Amino acid sequence: MTQTLDRSKLESLLKSEEQLFHKTHPKSYELYQRARKSLHGGVPMLWMIRWAGSFPVFVKEAKGARFTDVDGNSYLDLCLGDTGAMTGHAPEATLKAITEQIQKGITLMLPYEDVVEVGEELQRRFKLPYWQFTLTATDANRHVLRMARMITERPKVLVFNYCYHGTVDETFITLDEEGTPMSRANNMGPQVNPQETTKVIEFNDIAALETALSARDVAAVLAEPVMTNIGIIHPNPGYLDALRQITRKYGTYLIIDETHTICAGPGGYAAAHALEPDFLTLGKPLAGGVPAAIYGFTEEVAQAFQNRLVLEDSDVGGIGGTLAGNALSIAAMKATLKYVLTDEFYAKAFALQEQFTEGMEGVIKEFDLPWIVKRLGNRSEYWFRPTPPKNGGEAAAAIDHELDRYMHLFALNRGILMTPFHNMALISPETTQADVDYHTKVFREAVVSLFQ
Repeated sequence: MTQTLDRSKLESLLKSEEQLFHKTHPKSYELYQRARKSLHGGVPMLWMIRWAGSFPVFVKEAKGARFTDVDGNSYLDLCLGDTGAMTGHAPEATLKAITEQIQKGITLMLPYEDVVEVGEELQRRFKLPYWQFTLTATDANRHVLRMARMITERPKVLVFNYCYHGTVDETFITLDEEGTPMSRANNMGPQVNPQETTKVIEFNDIAALETALSARDVAAVLAEPVMTNIGIIHPNPGYLDALRQITRKYGTYLIIDETHTICAGPGGYAAAHALEPDFLTLGKPLAGGVPAAIYGFTEEVAQAFQNRLVLEDSDVGGIGGTLAGNALSIAAMKATLKYVLTDEFYAKAFALQEQFTEGMEGVIKEFDLPWIVKRLGNRSEYWFRPTPPKNGGEAAAAIDHELDRYMHLFALNRGILMTPFHNMALISPETTQADVDYHTKVFREAVVSLFQ
């Protein structure tokens, strides 16, 4: 018999966990109160106010798959900077490169020999001939959307319902219950209503894709090959082939955003599944945690863009950044690609993630819960629904904020950090089998507290 959640019991348990959190994090609370006098919301980034526990943990130091907070509590880090530290914190090869480069200069608005080697490695990994650098994947996505609209002279872009591609204005659009496009809830002060710039459809819907592109007014489709920010949603068999075929049919560029799906292998999901994007964007773990991102494109795109580029205005056209491609980021990226994000890295992390997923699935089966676990490479996520969602709309409908908060805080109080706003875990090679087993134990204890 499938278990039913007692909401009043959940409310009581959540209050108890919040009290325990306050009791064991006095220095973090003290710093939080101090921070509120100089930082809006007491945090350096607005979204950090959503951490479970009513205030964030303040970190003292991190290494590998663990960190320690200012109260001396030690944690297994399964958030890993939400992919930014997927390499593990402070990998030795990256640290060495940073230490050496920082003595020789950080940024000069000029290229360095290392950047050529990095470009050649990006060609090898991601199978695209030309590359440029930014500091965030958001900027990479902004730049390629500008390039696509400039080349095609088309005004629209297309995204999938409940996608997330950083703070790109055009992507903050969803479908309402009737399937009508609307600005995403709490879209903060959009410069332009995304209904004017963007078409939005559900992932895995081939007919909707054909209809949306047939008007030939869409410059580019911006897509994760597997949706990740609304839970892990895999493409149906044949969907990505159809996406590539239909975009080519209507002269629309295909942008693959690998910022999260780099968890699928050294060359991301595109290389692992032989996709053929026109553009590829990626940020987060490339430089071991140092801000760095990239965008690559085909020969055809390069030629078409070059034909429209005016040299005298190339610095003020909306593509570029003063600190992009700086020496420190490039040195860190070179070392991380060469020595950290290797085949061996992924093989070890995949094996551990498989055990991690099996542990959660075993608990779900034991207690006959209407929950599922989805996995992609070294990333997995559990969801409070009995069947895998096919698209963002189905996934969003299954969100249970109160239960999410409880599961996060229960784990945090027992020394495990999950990714905020998701029930997602990343495994690095620095994670151990003992860490995986401990998470399974804590996950089971949380379930027992709810259903027994």
